[in-house]
Parts: sequence; structure tokens; C-alpha cells
Amino acid sequence: MSGPGHVREWRPDWPCSVGAALGRLRRGAGDPTYRMVGDTHWRGIRTPQGPATLAIKGRRADGVVRAESWGPGADWALESVPALLGAEDDATGFEPRLPLLEQAWRRHGHGRIGRTGLVMEALVPAIIEQKVTGQEAFAGFRMLVHRYGERAPGPGADHRLWVQPSADTVRQVPSWEWLRMHVDPARSRALVTAARVAGSLERTVGLPGAEVERRLCSLPGIGVWTAAEVRQRAHGDADAVSFGDYHVAADVGWAVRGSDFDDAELAEFLEPWRPHRGRVVTLLLRTGPRRPRHGARMAPRTHLPATVTRR
Repeated sequence: MSGPGHVREWRPDWPCSVGAALGRLRRGAGDPTYRMVGDTHWRGIRTPQGPATLAIKGRRADGVVRAESWGPGADWALESVPALLGAEDDATGFEPRLPLLEQAWRRHGHGRIGRTGLVMEALVPAIIEQKVTGQEAFAGFRMLVHRYGERAPGPGADHRLWVQPSADTVRQVPSWEWLRMHVDPARSRALVTAARVAGSLERTVGLPGAEVERRLCSLPGIGVWTAAEVRQRAHGDADAVSFGDYHVAADVGWAVRGSDFDDAELAEFLEPWRPHRGRVVTLLLRTGPRRPRHGARMAPRTHLPATVTRR
């Protein structure tokens, strides 16, 4: 068994839900980089200082968050905890304006948008998720991590926790291996291209959202959807909206008016809430009426198209 790790106890100045803050980072129930053990959240992280295992638990009795970390990146991981849970999220200027949003804000206004500060950690699974079913995307991500990642340090290994492969490793994965992981050439090219400039991408943390989007979308195979997915997780950007998503526009439209929005209608509806458009989407999807689901789920593809993907 591994010995004790580095420990940090931190008391947020708001009622912080560890599960709500971290759950959005999980890539499906079988995500090998994320585990729930009892009421403790375990993450395998590749930090700028090396791999780390991070275990986080919120104590309701005194409002304290206890974090423990192991590995070369342990200190970095502990330092990141407040931002990870939303301490840097600023809702100043946000006004609900609609009765449904006012209700959501009363119920979930204490929720904060956290940031990991790790661009490639968010970008790799986002590219894999482009224009495929969740089942196919999560399976591809699991295969990539199991084949090319590494066991998380310390007790992370005991909990079958993994760390994503490094950018150096991603850019050296052969084309035929991507196909074996059901990642088509368009997405694998985007992954390898991003891995080649990973250092520059990591330095976008802290830049304005529009500039982050511009830099990400300058890469072949990365569009506004992928950029928004990264901005939400790595940058904690409360204005980032996943335009082009299979569900988001339709679900928000259903919550607001009882029928689907398309992307143009979603953009027009959200415009008055800049720079909190992503916050509005999050609140509505948590609280608003659910769109009825009709028919069977989309089936996974039985072929691998070679067309350029830019999402």
C-alpha cells in the first residue's frame, strides 16, 4: 500500500458541491482517469510537473474540502484545487431576467464553474467525441488511455486509476493504431496536430475566451464546438457554449419555449447574457423542462469516414 500523500484542507466561502464541480470532467461512467470510491472523487492528472493522483472529499459538517495527492505533480494538483472547484468563477453582472432562470439561480446559484488549467487534458477527449455517439467516443478514449497512458501514482493504481498519455506520446501513435481505437483519420490528424503544439495551447490558460477560441480553431480539425468544450473545462469560461452539439440547442429551446432551438436561435436567445452565456445554458439544463426522447439511440458507426471533421 502507498503511504500518505500531500494534504490540503480548504474551506470555500460558498456552499461548494465537489460532485457538481468535478462531475463535468468525467468522460462517461467508465472514464479510467476518474473514480468514485465512497464519497471521495479520485482523478488521475498529468500536471506540468508530472503525473499525480488527486483525491477530493467535501465535509458537510464543517464545509471543508479535504484533498490529498501523490506523485511528481502532487503539489501542483493541490494548488489547483480552489480553481478546480470554482473559486475563480466570477458571476458579477449576471442577471437571470427570466422566471425560469430566476428559479434556477435560486436553486443552483451557489454552483461555480471550475477550471483545470490543463488544455490537452480537455482537448484530447473532446476531439475524440467529435460527431460520434457517446458510446463510441468514451470507448475510444478508454482505449487510448489504457494503451498509451500510465497508472496513476500512489494509491491511484489500487483504484484502477489512469493518467492520460502525454502530448509527446499522442503525436507518436501510428495511424493504424488510431483506427484500432475506432478514431477515424480526420480526428486522429487533429489529435496529432494539437499534440505537436501542446505547449502553445497550454499557455492559452488565462487568455480571453475569444482569443482562446481563435487559437484553437486555427488548428485543422478543431471548430467552435471543440473549442467551447475546452474553454468550459480547462479555462472555466462561463461564456463558452457548445454550438453544434447534438443536444444542447434543442434541450435549451425545449426548456425555454417547449420546442427545439437550432444553433442560430440559441445564439440569438443567449446574446443578452454575454459574458455568462455558458452559465445560462448550465442553469437551464439543470432546472428546465426536459425534452422528450423519441426513438432509439443513434447507433455507433460501422465505418470510419476519412472526411475532414471540424467541429
